[in-house]
This record gives sequence, structure tokens and C-alpha cells, in this order.
Amino acid sequence: MSNVDVVITGLGATTPLGGDVSSTWDALLAGRNGVKVNTAAWVERFDLPAKLVAPLAVDPTEVLPRVQARRLDRCEQIAVIAAREAWADAGYDIPTDEHESVEPDRLGVCIGTGIGGPVTLLDQDDILEEHGLRKVSPLTVPMLMPNGPAAQVGIEMRARAGVHTTASACASGAEAIATAYQMIQNGRADVVIAGGAEACIHPITVAGFCQSRTLSTRNDEPERASRPFDTERDGFVLGEGAGVLILERADYAAARGARVYGRIAGYGMTSDAYHITGNHPEGLGQIKAIENAVRMSGLTALDINHVNAHATSTVVGDVGEAAAIRKALGEHVVLTAPKSSFGHLVGGAGAVESISTILSIYHSIIPATRNLENLDPRVGLDVVTGDARKLEITAAINDSFGFGGHNVALVFTG
Repeated sequence: MSNVDVVITGLGATTPLGGDVSSTWDALLAGRNGVKVNTAAWVERFDLPAKLVAPLAVDPTEVLPRVQARRLDRCEQIAVIAAREAWADAGYDIPTDEHESVEPDRLGVCIGTGIGGPVTLLDQDDILEEHGLRKVSPLTVPMLMPNGPAAQVGIEMRARAGVHTTASACASGAEAIATAYQMIQNGRADVVIAGGAEACIHPITVAGFCQSRTLSTRNDEPERASRPFDTERDGFVLGEGAGVLILERADYAAARGARVYGRIAGYGMTSDAYHITGNHPEGLGQIKAIENAVRMSGLTALDINHVNAHATSTVVGDVGEAAAIRKALGEHVVLTAPKSSFGHLVGGAGAVESISTILSIYHSIIPATRNLENLDPRVGLDVVTGDARKLEITAAINDSFGFGGHNVALVFTG
């Protein structure tokens, strides 16, 4: 693999805080919250103990043409929306028969999802059971398949260097960015559209998380429910959202005069091989992922002064991650945990939180962690609370860890 500088030239997102990057970022800095009481009838029907969710601030049907929206699963819809924003932000036009901004054979896509399109699967199964074969949509399989979001973006942008899907639970979006980086380093592409998407607020997913006791049941205080690193944390809030980055060879971006947000300098990907939902008790995989990312970047642990933490607000996970960060980097780093504001976006989390990390470097400011009133003493690190903090950031890491023992750390620099 060659050593090619890879820069970020475009950002796109749709989240519980806003329908694009600027509104999401402004809301993060202002300390706003996207968690709400789930008013769907099925919450009471199934007597679910966790009654909170973090839905999209802007429904995708308000953005996409009605006919196109009906042909896409919700996860595909938001991937397309975020990709379009990122593509335009990078200064590119949607390709047409008369014009292509990037040579198709040099353009790739990698968009991860932890769950994909089971809402379509379950809805169409209900239709089959109630109304028979003739009422089932002929688009059922393209809508439910987990590679659907990446495939739809690849088709729209005419990407022929390879369209890939990473599926590593909550690490999917971050792993997609690492894979996109590999594509450029390996000479397969000059530009890659990378990120993650998830839209699966559904009775079966909420019920499953309830049964594993990972969701917050602070139902009377939705804005205070997601509280990473706090002594009173009791679980995460399930959200939905997508984030997409445009990665380019640095020389390619420079040749076209592109604005550059920052650089992806390295990544670390490991697996715990320990438990399907729990972290390794000594954090071996997380530590190794962080150390590998720093080593690949050519930096040292002391060069990293900010970590955008995975920090889901679970009792065990938060302190385990903090211990891994202290072991791999030391105690000098400044942390933030944005899931306190927009919940857990599962396959979209690593991508949206990478965007937050990049913007922190670009603007020299770190959003505060909401609801952190009493820092768990076992954390032992400086976590930004109250107001956003101005800080010149040399290099930052975004952590993403997923069920199955997937660990991804991404190093970003200015």
C-alpha cells in the first residue's frame, strides 16, 4: 500500500439535530437535544420499558421527490440525502450524460450500515401475510438489502471503482471511512464517497435492545436521558441518521482547487474475539485499535489532544472506553461524547461523529457533552461539559465500537 495523503473535501449529514451538516453542527455547539418521547402506538401496545428515541429532525420525504422516496428504504433515503450534500459541498455536480465531475472508473463508494433495511422486510412480510403476493413490492429486495444505501449512491454518482458496504454494527460508518481510505491508498480510486446510515426505529429493534437492557428508561426526562460518562447513566437512546464524507487524494484535490476540511492520517481496526455484545474486560481490542491508528498516522500519543468518544451511555461501556483511551494515549486528551445530543445512530454513528471530529479541528472548538452532571470518577479524563470549548487541535481520534467486538479508531488532522 502506498503512502498517499488523503483529504476530506465534502461533508453531508441528516441527523436528529438537523437536516444537514450546518444545522447539526450549530445544534451540537448550542447544546440542543434530539431525543423525544416515542409516540408510536406500538410502544404502548408492546408495553416497552424504553419509550425514547432520537428521530430525524427533517423527514427524508420532505427532501426527496415523492416517487424516488417510495422506491427507497428509509436507510437508503438518508444515505442519498447525505451523499448529495457532501458531493455538492466538495464542489461537484451530480453526473449527467453530458458531464461527469470525476472519471467513473476513479470514483468509489463505501457506506456502512449496522442493520440495513429490515423495516422494508418486516413491512412487506406484513403485506404478504395480509394481502397476498400481488401486493408485495417488486422493489422489496433492493430496498431491504444492506448494500442498498451504498448501491443507490453509487448508481446516482456513477461510481465504478467499487461500491462497498461495511456491516460491523455500531462501527460500520467508521469502518467504511477506513475502507475508503484503503481504496485511495491502494490506487483503486482518486475520490471515494464514504460514510454510514441507519434508520431502524421499529418495534423489533427497540424490543431487542430493551431485552438486552441497553436502552435508557429515563422516560420522564427525554432531554436528560443520554448521559455519557455520568454516574447516573442507564443506557443509550436509539436514533437514526446518516453522515457522508468525500475523501480524495490530496494532489487530486489540490489540482482542482478544492477546499479541504482536514486529512485522514490513519486508522486502526481490531476485533475483540470475546463476546457478542460485551467489550473485552481489559479493553485489549480498543487499545490496539487506537495505538495502531496513531502508529499509522506517523504521530505519537502526545500529538493526539482530542478524542470524540464512542461513549454510548451504557454503564460498562463508557468506563471501559475511558480506560482504553488512558492506556493508549494518556490522560492529556480532551473528550466529548455527541451521543448525548443525538442518541445512538448505530451504523451512522461513526460517520456523523467523524464529521463532528473534523469540524472540531477545522473550527478549533469542541462541542460539550450534554447531561454530564457528575463525572464517573472511573473515567479519569477531561470531558467537555457545559459550553463548547475553544481548543487548537493538533490531531484527533474518533472511536467507534460495535457489537461483535468490532473496534475502529480514525485519526484526523488539520
